[in-house]
Amino acid sequence: MRLSPRFTVPVVAALLVVAGLLGYLWFELQGAAFLANRSVHQPGSALLASDLERAQNVDEPTAGGDSALLHLRQGDLYALEGDWKSAESEYQASVDAKGGIPALKKLAEAQLQRRELDAVHSTIDELKSAGAAIEDVLLLNVLVDLRTGELEQAKTLLTGAGDSPQKHYGLAILAIIQGNHDTAKTELALVANGWEPTLRSYARILQDAYGEFALFPESRDIHLQTLLAHALAQVQECEIALPMLADVTKKQDDYRDAWIVQGYCDLTTERYDRALSSLERAYSLDPEKPEIQYFLGRTYAAMNDPHNATTFLQYALKNGFQPESEVRRMIAVEAQAGGDFPAALEQLRVLATASGADLANVESYVKVALQLQNTAEASSAAQDAVKKWPDSAAAYDILGWSLAAQKDKIKAQAAFEKALQLDPTLEDAKQNLLNLGAVK
Repeated sequence: MRLSPRFTVPVVAALLVVAGLLGYLWFELQGAAFLANRSVHQPGSALLASDLERAQNVDEPTAGGDSALLHLRQGDLYALEGDWKSAESEYQASVDAKGGIPALKKLAEAQLQRRELDAVHSTIDELKSAGAAIEDVLLLNVLVDLRTGELEQAKTLLTGAGDSPQKHYGLAILAIIQGNHDTAKTELALVANGWEPTLRSYARILQDAYGEFALFPESRDIHLQTLLAHALAQVQECEIALPMLADVTKKQDDYRDAWIVQGYCDLTTERYDRALSSLERAYSLDPEKPEIQYFLGRTYAAMNDPHNATTFLQYALKNGFQPESEVRRMIAVEAQAGGDFPAALEQLRVLATASGADLANVESYVKVALQLQNTAEASSAAQDAVKKWPDSAAAYDILGWSLAAQKDKIKAQAAFEKALQLDPTLEDAKQNLLNLGAVK
């Protein structure tokens, strides 16, 4: 019998998942205090609050319907994980599904992260043709210039532009690059009090870096650079943060937290060899820190080395990495990639039975249990799923797989038919019925 492909996640569920993960980048970077002698405490709930504000002010596709929205939201999830390659693919699918200007803006953002400058320019042209706001087009062009070192060209564009939060944000980033911190703080204040919600959130994150540094006036400039680089990583400007971090680590080679952020930025910009080097240096300075172990695991995963990926992810789990569910999910993925299905099942079992587990967790758990011929375990999990989600067609579809694996054709057929009763469009259930020979 054919196992189910990934079922389509309902729009509402996707929205909830995005809202729940909007603080994810902060969690990933939470371990960095960013002062070598640890004299400065970390920003806390204010950043999470600003991320949640972003969640409430995200543009929606206006013409493409559910398909465009689903691809957009899936792209957001990948972006929050720093997987810009997958995010770009989803945003392109949203554009193709007529997601309009919101999808094009997200696509341009992903292309910027991946340094695909020709593609960015093409997308900017599409945005112009689609009637995008001139302020948004301005900021995209300025960010391209800032990332490529064309600072004078960026300054000229900004100077000639009308007043807007986008203009002031561009001027703030330019000032940070040039080390004009008083100017940067002035421009950030204008953005933070402006009308553009995402930039308002970004401005507050960057302001927090300055505020953190001001608490300890005796600190060295490299500490401010690292705090700002961390903030830039949070607002998806790793390309601008990396030169600052390189300067910091050149001046102080044992600055653990700078190496962590540099490794993270190298990882999310797909410079995997450099990420490995940066994170290995951080690991040599603090081999017990779970954030370093987690990022090393992700780096090895990106380099198609599931054995080392699983090893470091397991270290991170043992040492208390949060969110725990994320590291367990990654261990399961990498264990499967390395052919260690029992290890994957162990993690998926925990995820599927945890408080707040969703149906996707159960689906993955049942699939691996069936691969290991643990049909009783798979069936038990599937039975629990239909009790927990009695109106879910996907839950009954999962139940059908497990029953078919137990050779209980009659009950499997009933489960697939129930799935189709709840959702007549569920192609997987239709195919599974065909596989059973039950379609007349």
